[in-house]
Formats: sequence, C-alpha cells, structure tokens
Amino acid sequence: MRKTLLLLIPVALLGACSWGIKLDDAGKAVHTAWNGDVATCHDLGKITVSVMDRVGPVDRNNITVRDELEVMARNEAATMHADTIKPLGEPVDGSQAWGAYQCGNKLKTPGGSAPATAASAAPTQTFPIHNG
Repeated sequence: MRKTLLLLIPVALLGACSWGIKLDDAGKAVHTAWNGDVATCHDLGKITVSVMDRVGPVDRNNITVRDELEVMARNEAATMHADTIKPLGEPVDGSQAWGAYQCGNKLKTPGGSAPATAASAAPTQTFPIHNG
C-alpha cells in the first residue's frame, strides 16, 4: 500500500503542471472575446486545439487545461492573422474549438456600445497559471 502511494505522488504532482505551453509574441496580440460579441468582426475560421487532460489515471487541473487551450488557440489564431478568438464550446477530453476573427477596432468597450479605439481600449491579456 505504501509503495502504491509513493508511486502515485509524482503522477498527482504532474497532473497540475503546465506542459511548457507558452503564449508567443504574436499570440499576445490576440484577445479573447469571453462575452461572445464578435458580430461586427470578420470570421476567419475555426481552430481546434488539444492538450493532455489526464496523466495516467489522474485528471489534470481543469483550470490549467483551460488556460493551456486558450494559449494554444491564441498562438494559432495569430498565424491566421486573427486578432480575436471566441470559445465555440466547452473543453471535452482536452480538446476545444475556437472561432478566429479579425475585429480591428470594431470591438465594443466592456461597458458601452461605442467602438473601441487604440487610445481608449485597454489591452486584455490572459496568462496561464503555473502550478508545477
């Protein structure tokens, strides 16, 4: 029993670790439209990204998996010249679909309906949580 516990501890610790998925410089310019408001944007297509959501019998931390999926989607969207992504559904078995959009300065400000400009819109950044 004790040996089994000692073998499971490293697996459990690895389940919470990030797997080296980093937001690259181009991905930093891609924003996530969590409110789903991309009606005035040009649809560039769909991105599907995947990460490991289990290490052996142990589920990885759900927040870490979601963060990594968003980082991968932002990096991939940048290669499509998109400036905005939107989740198209919840993650399932470590995979998630995202829409890629070119919004330019058409994004609405969080509290109003006027288009944002470079001077009035504060950039939004999301950073993965590092637990491991």
